[in-house]
Amino acid sequence: MNWYLAVLKNYVGFSGRAGRTEYWMFTLFYAIVFLVLLILTAITRSVFIDILLLLYVLGTIVPGLAVAWRRMQDTGHHGALSLLSFVPFGGIVVLVFMILPGTPGPNEFGPEPSSIPAEA
Repeated sequence: MNWYLAVLKNYVGFSGRAGRTEYWMFTLFYAIVFLVLLILTAITRSVFIDILLLLYVLGTIVPGLAVAWRRMQDTGHHGALSLLSFVPFGGIVVLVFMILPGTPGPNEFGPEPSSIPAEA
């Protein structure tokens, strides 16, 4: 949970690097919350839950882009490559980069990311 909160606190941080753990833990918690809200929407058919789901998705777009951007920079590539996920089949390329280990030691985008999340 600390990884998720650390990404949300650094919601506009496009500089630096994000390790695999930071990216994948954010993605895991995002997916869990999204699926729970989606199931609640289907079960209750409540407008309130629909609005809550919409606000959640809109509220996590920028942090999700930022952590993907930093993760791409951790692999030694420019963060703009993460935007390939918005073109057909580009998501496959982005997925491969997200799975690859980051460059060891410092690279042009900053020092190696810490293996311990910032205190949330």
